[in-house]
Amino acid sequence: MNSTSTSNRPAILVTGGAGFIGSHVCVELINSGYLPVVVDNLCNSKEESLKRVTQIAGVEPVFYQADINDKDAMRKVFAAHSFEAVMHFAGLKAVGESSQLPMKYYRYNVAGTLSLTEVMEEFKVWKLIFSSSATVYGDPVSVPIDETFVTSATNPYGRSKLIVEEILRDIANAPNNQWNISLLRYFNPVGAHESGLIGEDPAGIPNNLLPYVAQVAIGKLQQLAVFGNDYNTVDGTGVRDYIHVVDLALGHVAALQSLDKSGVGCRAYNLGTGSGYSVLQMVSAFEAASGRKVPYKISPRRPGDIASCYADADLAKSELGWEAKFGLERMMQDAWRWQEKNPNGYDS
Repeated sequence: MNSTSTSNRPAILVTGGAGFIGSHVCVELINSGYLPVVVDNLCNSKEESLKRVTQIAGVEPVFYQADINDKDAMRKVFAAHSFEAVMHFAGLKAVGESSQLPMKYYRYNVAGTLSLTEVMEEFKVWKLIFSSSATVYGDPVSVPIDETFVTSATNPYGRSKLIVEEILRDIANAPNNQWNISLLRYFNPVGAHESGLIGEDPAGIPNNLLPYVAQVAIGKLQQLAVFGNDYNTVDGTGVRDYIHVVDLALGHVAALQSLDKSGVGCRAYNLGTGSGYSVLQMVSAFEAASGRKVPYKISPRRPGDIASCYADADLAKSELGWEAKFGLERMMQDAWRWQEKNPNGYDS
């Protein structure tokens, strides 16, 4: 690492920083003058992503291979750095898998966050940005969804995020609290960095729509399974708010900078575009961007899925000064560039 380029940069701990969202956040942190210090156990990510972050941004993130449940390892990381804040991405994120392995999800997502916050408290690091999810809204009574909606969950993944949100609110509301916490409720991150160097690299069969579509287009997978075509939506398939991962990363930087201006407490923000697209609309847009056909079959609905989910992101605009800039065409072009340049992900 070039010490002259990092010595004056405030250090931000990024748990899960080698993952899809975390690596893009590392780029934008560097671009904004920070030094990302990454802790990742690499259970569903690759260290290669951080090497490519260095290629893109010109500064090498500090990396520790460790698990946030390992408090001794985390104490060593905190002892080696003076952190201004923590961005917490580490966790498991597959809705379907969470219904099969709920205990695993509570161990990683809930217990892991408790371990992290306990070590933060020991080292008096009070600023935290938590990677939450629109799944905390459950099956919403209407759309678009704003932050005042009642929260609930339809699957263990969403429930793990909701439990963590409630824990963090309790921490922030405790007497003599010094915590300053932002809960960022993402909708559906897609796309990739415009360089094509970093993107989504799922282990095994993708759990999320767009990487699955991309792997069908490139020929790695035979066809897409569309889960349900009898929802009350434009074409019967599920509608979601898809947000470019770079927009999402910039939302984290905006939230970090707002922590410096706001007082103690815990606040939730939606990060989305405010528009919803169906599965079949996404397939059509990807075919247009890639020039490839994406064959699909209709399959039964999955347990825990809902018909429609998209954001009202006005609060993030008014309080964080952030809004999504990239549209669906750009999301698809960047996703295809990543897939075409890296047909086997970071192993290409």
